[in-house]
Amino acid sequence: MKLKICGMNHNPTEVAELQPDYLGFIFWEPSSRYFMGDMPKLSSSIKKVGVFVDAPLEEVLEKVEQYQLNAVQLHGKESAEYCKALKEGFLSFRAQSRNQGNFHQKEVSTTLDLTTLEIIKVFSIKDDFDFDVLKDYEEVCDYFLFDTKGKLPGGNGYTFDWDVLKKYPSNKPYFLSGGIGLDSEEKLKEFLNSPASKNCFAIDVNSKFETAPGLKNIEDLKIFIESLESGHN
Repeated sequence: MKLKICGMNHNPTEVAELQPDYLGFIFWEPSSRYFMGDMPKLSSSIKKVGVFVDAPLEEVLEKVEQYQLNAVQLHGKESAEYCKALKEGFLSFRAQSRNQGNFHQKEVSTTLDLTTLEIIKVFSIKDDFDFDVLKDYEEVCDYFLFDTKGKLPGGNGYTFDWDVLKKYPSNKPYFLSGGIGLDSEEKLKEFLNSPASKNCFAIDVNSKFETAPGLKNIEDLKIFIESLESGHN
């Protein structure tokens, strides 16, 4: 089971020492965890995820290049067409000199791998969910992420009813997110050993491991990682 720690801001270097699989950096300005400044030097084994909310395509691509992001997490109302354009825009961008500012003028290179930039599309759940909305995204996203529907696009601090995922109809791997903390240990263990978790690729944690927005509690994260490693049979 992979682990993503999101909302990196004040102590990403210390968090990175725990060797999670993904670190999430939020590029949505209204967020209290909005990331700006210099990206710390990270192990190549850790994938850097940029989190965006209905951002212009060019802005996302600029951040991908600026911070050398490995993945993009789309937390707004981005359409399947947007996701496809992001894939194509990334290919076009990589086919050009890094010093050129226009992402779309040159022909897209067919020699580059479409999965070079992973696209994670977020869907928010409360009590129920219409899985039919996923169909259009199947071919243009690498992963889905299921989070709790709340006032903010993420970081609301509480879980949704994971039983909803018993009806998950796809083979697309997904991230499980939304209010997961140390108090979720038994519930999470039960879920990860149930058929509903068949396609659960990663656990995504954030606000429940903070002493302040963007400041992670390292000791609590260590406990959680040990629990995650021992609890998934």
